[in-house]
Amino acid sequence: MWINLLLVFSAYLLGSISSAIIVCRLMGLPDPRTQGSNNPGATNVLRIGGRKAAAITLLGDSLKGFIPLILAHLLNATPLILALTGLAAFFGHLYPLFFGFKGGKGVATALGVQFGLHWGIGAGVGLIWLFIAKVLKISSLSALVSMAIAPLIIWLISHSPELVVMQILMSAVLFWRHRSNIRNLLSGSEGRIADEDGIGTDQQ
Repeated sequence: MWINLLLVFSAYLLGSISSAIIVCRLMGLPDPRTQGSNNPGATNVLRIGGRKAAAITLLGDSLKGFIPLILAHLLNATPLILALTGLAAFFGHLYPLFFGFKGGKGVATALGVQFGLHWGIGAGVGLIWLFIAKVLKISSLSALVSMAIAPLIIWLISHSPELVVMQILMSAVLFWRHRSNIRNLLSGSEGRIADEDGIGTDQQ
């Protein structure tokens, strides 16, 4: 029991480490919370610091979801503990303890959780994201569609109700966090990947 509690709490603490803010500080860039969209995610880091800084941020955000799930597997965690660990890492990114509970939108961390659960889950969600992005060239729409389908992919691979519920909760929160993107999509004003900064509006 104590190991499980420590695992979940540690996942939240790891999720609370803001890759965007740390990368920007180390690279001498402006605080992403005060520039661009004010969102501490990879998309905004791309906008204010370029591709290298954004790539490092994206990797860091993904690892925050991936590492706790790999550790949970090594500890032979039950599906319920896997689900709670994934949610803890995800909500740590969204509401980071160390940065005033103001975090990013969670797509990269969610994908890290999915890869940590099973490589097939992460690959399935990632391929859907890439396909939508290639065809429609709208990053936020790619994220929303892939995360909407993610519960089905998890069920087909894991057959675990706990993990499916975990993903449904994450997807619901992701849609809520992307409500401004959804409004832009409905009005036809959402940024495209091919636009001047190389990516659509914030969704990390």
